Parts: sequence; C-alpha cells; structure tokens
Amino acid sequence: MGYNEPVRNTILIMNAVVAIAITVLILIQGRGGGLGGAWGGGGETFHTRRGIDKITLRLTVALIVVFFLISAFNLLFRT
Repeated sequence: MGYNEPVRNTILIMNAVVAIAITVLILIQGRGGGLGGAWGGGGETFHTRRGIDKITLRLTVALIVVFFLISAFNLLFRT
C-alpha cells in the first residue's frame, strides 16, 4: 500500500526537521558538562540533571523516539 507524493514529501520534511532538532539538542548538551558549564559552572565530577539540563535530555529522548516512529512509518508504507 502506497501513499501519494505530497504525503511522502511531508513525512520526509518532518523527519529532516526532527533530525536537525536532535542534532542541536545533542550539541547543546555538550560533553557531559551540561548547560551550567556554559556560564562558568560545571566543575563537579558528578551531578544529577536539574532544570534545563533535565528538560533538554527528556526532549532529546522524545525526539529520538519520534524520529524512529516517522522513519518506521516511512519504511513500512512507502510505495
């Protein structure tokens, strides 16, 4: 079962936007320093994620799941 070209293009564009958002969120997270390190903090060796760091992590995981679902949908229902 296939679907028409405008729907396919929309799904591909959505997938690209989600992929760019994931890349940006991963780059924001840095190398484990968190966003606190951007303003001079983050000297601890271990810390629990709080505030914006926690939101960024959860949003990244959610977008990865969305990316997988869009990709699976595209693969299963392509023409």
